[in-house]
Amino acid sequence: MFEPAPGPVTGPRPAVALAARCGRALLSPWSKLSLLALVLLSAGALVLLYEPQRVLADGWPPFELSGPAAVVLFAAAYGACTAAFVPRPLLNLAAGALFGSQAGLVAALSGTVLGAGIAFTLGRLLGQDALRPLLRGRWLKAADHQFSAHGFRSMLGVRLFPGVPFAAANYCAAVSRMGYTPFLLATAIGSIPNTAAYVIAGSRAGSPTSPAFLVSTGFIVVTGVVASIVAWRKRHRLRGN
Repeated sequence: MFEPAPGPVTGPRPAVALAARCGRALLSPWSKLSLLALVLLSAGALVLLYEPQRVLADGWPPFELSGPAAVVLFAAAYGACTAAFVPRPLLNLAAGALFGSQAGLVAALSGTVLGAGIAFTLGRLLGQDALRPLLRGRWLKAADHQFSAHGFRSMLGVRLFPGVPFAAANYCAAVSRMGYTPFLLATAIGSIPNTAAYVIAGSRAGSPTSPAFLVSTGFIVVTGVVASIVAWRKRHRLRGN
């Protein structure tokens, strides 16, 4: 009897296997982290090149808009600029100068929450998987536990304390296991005092001797000094340990 000839060898084609390996490599945690770094570096370069904060402060709005439409457009631009590392104090002053204290505060807070949400989403999608395994130090583990277990309370304290950089807090929260709702809610509530001070100062910049301007600038100076002292003491303690 004759044995049947062996059939063709089955298995993944080389091109399909190569495509699968490339897909896994592109979706790996470190590839996504590299993409995040590229996005952040590009955003920072665009800010340095075009200085969008000047566009917001001078000659706004670019279109024939006024009232709520201008506030909404400013808030959207504020959020994008904040995610691209434009300093928030400059944007808050511009909001107050352009829209007054009330509408300016609405625009600035809306932009603050939007920008924080953009940064949190980028950090969560592109950076969390690669960075969480690196949380091995005692201080890093403690900070991660604080953000993960007490998200709202921790972020509220960070936002109320002006010495913590806005962008750094966004990405630290994104790497932790904090949820979107406590992060955004704490950002909205905790950012009110400092944002309001800058907005009021911007709206009263034309009358620097007015009580509102003096109180708002005094608040900014005092909180800045307190933040510097606390940061210096913490750094001194860390060096001592």
